[in-house]
Amino acid sequence: MTAANTAPNSDIRFEARQTIEQVEEGHDLAPKFDEHGLIACVTTAANTGEVLMLGYMNAEALKLTITTGEAHYYSRSRKVLWHKGATSGLVQKVVEMRIDDDQDAVWLRVEIPGDASCHVGYRSCFYRSIPTGEGEFTRVLKFEESEKMFDPKAVYGDAPNPTIL
Repeated sequence: MTAANTAPNSDIRFEARQTIEQVEEGHDLAPKFDEHGLIACVTTAANTGEVLMLGYMNAEALKLTITTGEAHYYSRSRKVLWHKGATSGLVQKVVEMRIDDDQDAVWLRVEIPGDASCHVGYRSCFYRSIPTGEGEFTRVLKFEESEKMFDPKAVYGDAPNPTIL
């Protein structure tokens, strides 16, 4: 993940949120960003519907995604705008972009060259499952993807890992 190329000058305007009817039933794009200026974004594979990642966008990332047709996010841990795939080449091309009923979450359907999205090397960032139901207090995560799609060291080199402990 790297800082985004913000070359495209976006004239996208978000409308003021005035009424529930306008937000829920109208044609105005009036996103509701949280107290940190962010909106959640669920990203899925366009061809399968598989959930690839959950990210966040600030206003600039949302505008860049709309104007470029490529996913841009805001990294909460690193506090930086990033163009997904700028370093790895695994750029997420937006096939469809939706906003939910109260306009506080975005859904991207994307295509990715190389068919992987996770910085760990797996296809999806959701590559492990949590066993549910009665049983042991401690849960052991189950790997749902048996192999990585790419070698993160070969792709990212010595770039810092974005995971913060």
